[in-house]
Amino acid sequence: MISAGDFRNGTGFVLDGQPCQVIEFQHVKPGKGSAFVRVKFKNLQTGSVVQRSFNPSDKYEPVQLVIRDMSYIYQDGDLYYFMDQANYDQIPIGREKLEHTLPYLKEGMSARIVSWEGAILEVELPNTVELEIVECEPAVRGDTAQSATKNATLETGAVIRVPLFINQHEVVRIDTRTGEYMERV
Repeated sequence: MISAGDFRNGTGFVLDGQPCQVIEFQHVKPGKGSAFVRVKFKNLQTGSVVQRSFNPSDKYEPVQLVIRDMSYIYQDGDLYYFMDQANYDQIPIGREKLEHTLPYLKEGMSARIVSWEGAILEVELPNTVELEIVECEPAVRGDTAQSATKNATLETGAVIRVPLFINQHEVVRIDTRTGEYMERV
């Protein structure tokens, strides 16, 4: 068991049967009354972020997350299949768990699958991915009145903004956390 007084950024705990992770915490000792811990935490199943105060002596069960490195192998309808690189087990993951990663996900890519008690909580891609540009607007000479970027469609179907010197069929590095162009590869 873990007490609320021991909460730190990243600490996982079970609250009302739901896995949660501390984002921010603050120990508060007011002039009158007893001390408490003000915590901003994320519900790992729903993704909601909540701020709440806890009594430092309250005890909670720690979250035992299972993190596995897996490779994305194929899609079948709304299911995306990943293969465990250690034992070759395949697991299907629904589209709703992959909404933020789909624009950058391509076959053969490795990902970290985070689960709790058999339920998939999150799919984490590497911080950067290299993808080919399949369609790109041509750059127009002198077209720098606004920002010097243009739209480009990646091999996964995502549309991003790239500098004017980038052309079709070039490979670029993308930051998966922000969805922004980083550099040409």
